[in-house]
Formats: sequence, structure tokens, C-alpha cells
Amino acid sequence: MYFLRPARLISALLLSLLSFASAWADEVQVAVAANFTAPMKRIAADFEKDTGHKATLAFGATARFYAQIISGAPFEVFLAADDETPAKLEKEGGAVNGSRFTYATGKLVLWSAQPGVVDAQGEVLKKNAFSKIAIAAPKLAPYGAAAVETMTKLGLMATLERKLVIGESIGQAFSFISTGNAELGFVALSQVYEDGRIKSGSAWIVPENLHSPIRQDAVLLARGKDNKAAVALMAYLKTDKAKTVIRSFGYQSGN
Repeated sequence: MYFLRPARLISALLLSLLSFASAWADEVQVAVAANFTAPMKRIAADFEKDTGHKATLAFGATARFYAQIISGAPFEVFLAADDETPAKLEKEGGAVNGSRFTYATGKLVLWSAQPGVVDAQGEVLKKNAFSKIAIAAPKLAPYGAAAVETMTKLGLMATLERKLVIGESIGQAFSFISTGNAELGFVALSQVYEDGRIKSGSAWIVPENLHSPIRQDAVLLARGKDNKAAVALMAYLKTDKAKTVIRSFGYQSGN
């Protein structure tokens, strides 16, 4: 009779377990708000490593995703940039009732790719010594709406409106600034912040009293209710490991 040596036996068992996990692994199609691109890429990699499930990610503006979802786009989980759109999908039957929760609360930042352009108090806005300021489309992206709200509360909207460069999403607004097509602009803190610091350029983190809270909700879409990977991802977003990643990009982690 032939017996496997202990090391070979352990390897054989691991291979069997991996084969078993692969047999039960699934894939989930995820619509992700553009501001959450960097943290979600990291979370998706951890999710696949820890569960065997694969999350295929698409990034864009929340309002655009809503239009695609109600038109039949094959998304199974939606990570929005607000709490209103997922609630609307629940109400309309496009999402599973009771699945919605706040995965992150975002922060708005005035940012320039160039050092020294944006001061720590945001006085650069009042000085108005620039030609273009980028924001995301306020009707499509919650961070764009927060930017308009901030400028309005500061009494600067009428002055700055003619200088606005509007991106379809917060990702496009960031691109305008990073490429120099706008000297500065309002973006999500997560786009310029990692592990406790602003990665480059200069920035002013907008005080929370200048705009409504940017609560970002996740929801299990109707198409994903029977997909074990979709259900697993929703649970994974609530784990301490995922919350640590979320906080490392400047968000407050949700419930």
C-alpha cells in the first residue's frame, strides 16, 4: 500500500480544498461610483483572495448607472455615491428590499495638482486668481452637487460659475485637474488621499458644515439576489478588513 508523505498529503489536501472552493466560486458584476475607484479595486482583490469569488467592476457616475440599471444593464451590486439612488431602486423594485446600507461617508476636497495653489483654508476661492475650476456635473454626481452647495454657502457661486469646467463624473473632474485643463477643482478626498496624507499637489478639505453629508449606500440589485458572489460581496463590505481600507482613503466607514 502506498502512503503519501506528510508534506505531500498537506499539498494534496490544499489542492482539494482549492478545487472545492473554485467549484463554489462565482462572479459578481458591480457598478461603482467613480469616487470609490481606488478603495474598491483594493477591496475587490482582497475579496477574491479571501472568498474565491470574483468582482468585476465598472466605474462611473451614479445617475448614469441608475439609468443603465433600469434599462436592464447586467449589474448585480451597486455602490452609489449617494443614498437617494439606491433607495429609489429599492422602492421601484430594482433592488432587494432591506439590503441597502451606508458603506462610506465621503469628504469633499478642493484640490490642485500643483503644490502651493490651494491653501489650507480655501482662501484661493475668494482670491479668484485662476481661469478654470473643475467640478462633476451636479445633476449626475453627488460630489458635484456638494461642490455647488459649498460655493453657494460661501457666497461665491455667482462669481465662479463662469469659470466652471464640468465633468460627467468625479473621475472626469479629477482628470481635468490632474492634466492641467483646470488649475483646481472639487473632487472626492479619496482620489487624492491615501494612508493618512494627500498624495500630491495642494488641497483644502471642505468643512462638513458647508454641504450636505455625502452618504454612499450599497444595494443588492434584483438581478443579483440569487448570486452567491453578490450576496458575499455585500457582507464583505461590512467586514473590519474592508472598513480599514475604506478609512485609509479618507472616508468614514459605514455600518
